[in-house]
Amino acid sequence: MRKIDSFWDASAVVPLCVAQPASPYVRAALQNRAVAIWWGTPVEVTAAFWRLLRGGYLTQPQFTRALKRLAGFRARWAEVAPASRVRELTDALLERHPLRAADALQLAAALVWCEERPRGERFVCLDRRLAEAAAREGFEVEAFELRAQ
Repeated sequence: MRKIDSFWDASAVVPLCVAQPASPYVRAALQNRAVAIWWGTPVEVTAAFWRLLRGGYLTQPQFTRALKRLAGFRARWAEVAPASRVRELTDALLERHPLRAADALQLAAALVWCEERPRGERFVCLDRRLAEAAAREGFEVEAFELRAQ
């Protein structure tokens, strides 16, 4: 079994499934990678798809394709399950960094994934605030076209 070599935030998963300016970069970053995600990532990504559909940025067929792509990725990726340690780490991360709740949960799940030893581990993200917090925690952050936060 191949070692999981990167943790992906929902912000990097969306452009894997929906054409966006960052899509070529995240697709290249995914090549030959074994990925871990947080258990809640599919919910966050699906919510983003709904926002894009409702906002007129996706057509119904594009929305359907995006959901299918997400399901395909989920079948191959490892998920960090909700656990008390994720919640404990989230509380500590919220104290140390100016993060939204879901972002703190993402980062806490990444810390659980790497057994709280982030040095040398990849964290893939498009959210500036989360990327900065992950870097301060010790991850090697791979971030593309960071959005202003």
